[in-house]
Amino acid sequence: MLKTVDVGQLRPGMFIHDLDCGWMAHPFVRSRFLLAADDEIDRIRGAGLSKVVIDCARGLDVEDAPNVEEVRAATEAGIVALAAAPVAGMRTALDEEVERAAAIRRQATGLVKSVMRDVRLGKAVELDKVAPVVESVTASILRNAAALVGLSVIKDKDDYTFLHSVSVCTLLVAFCRSRNLDAQTIRQAGIGGLLHDTGKALIPDAILNKPGRLSEEEFAIVRRHPRDGYDLLRRSPGIGAIPLDITLHHHERHDGGGYPERLAGGAIGELARMAAIVDVYDAITADRCYHKGLAPAQALRKMYEWSMQHFDPVLMQEFIRCVGIYPVGTLVLLESDRLAVVIEPNDSLLLRPKVRVFYDVRRRAYCTPATLDLARPDGHGGADRIVRHESAETWGLDPARCTAHA
Repeated sequence: MLKTVDVGQLRPGMFIHDLDCGWMAHPFVRSRFLLAADDEIDRIRGAGLSKVVIDCARGLDVEDAPNVEEVRAATEAGIVALAAAPVAGMRTALDEEVERAAAIRRQATGLVKSVMRDVRLGKAVELDKVAPVVESVTASILRNAAALVGLSVIKDKDDYTFLHSVSVCTLLVAFCRSRNLDAQTIRQAGIGGLLHDTGKALIPDAILNKPGRLSEEEFAIVRRHPRDGYDLLRRSPGIGAIPLDITLHHHERHDGGGYPERLAGGAIGELARMAAIVDVYDAITADRCYHKGLAPAQALRKMYEWSMQHFDPVLMQEFIRCVGIYPVGTLVLLESDRLAVVIEPNDSLLLRPKVRVFYDVRRRAYCTPATLDLARPDGHGGADRIVRHESAETWGLDPARCTAHA
């Protein structure tokens, strides 16, 4: 049986099944191993891990610990309970905004590439080029957030660093907007999101794109990027306090286990706490050379479990409401035994988004794509409901083909 236990409950003789830290670096070559000595437990603690999964069939048990299914059920209940609160409504139809959003994303990606190239050449970041792009992102989010947020699901491993910055900008602007922050704060947050990884321009490509686990020396170099980025941006005339704070502190953790300053709780600025959530969400949903990305709905549920230690729990809940219980791009199973991809959230009924049906489970065959609004009355999609989120691999489907329907 697999159980989730606190690190404080570990002792030699237990079998680690999962270190449960998909977004964090840790000092172990493998995630599954038998704990042989106390020093291994100390290393787990030292890596900042708070909970792990043990296999009781292969090592010692913790009798009162919950099994993984109980943890999963509690997480799902907590997530669904968040659906009671509405989010900001859309102003423009999705179909009207998608093409415009795609052009904005291309423009923003090109800008990030240019910024990184200039930084490597020793040039300062030109904010007069950054601000108009952030304005375009913000305007698109205000028209219909689902368009740009939906495009964030599509990621190219070769352009990950650039697309990640654009996605963090997009998601952070959407997050700010859902919390009704003022326009100037949203613009500054967007600039921070777009430039938060500027310091990575100073990391050698051999380390940045390394397919295997980083050595301690290599990881130390990577951990310098928030401070490096902060120092670089401070040389840019007109840079605001919010982008600087986001750049320096987006890897701080709620429990004080982050870097570079090991700040905790309220000592971390609100926008930096929001950026930390957005940064991890986009990172763990991306396929990288060293790990397979999680589906958006699965990523949210995992982050919800981590939130008491790693993220501001209240902000984590608000982010889930922002992107939806089933975020754009999520593969879902409907009561009608069909698979569909979520294409747009419903601002008042988060459990009933708009979806595009494309696969018949009973026939095990692709069907003619059709759009359903699960919030509308019978005959228009309301008669159908989501049973659960799914994985393309479970059904032997091509993830790229599923994404194409989003």
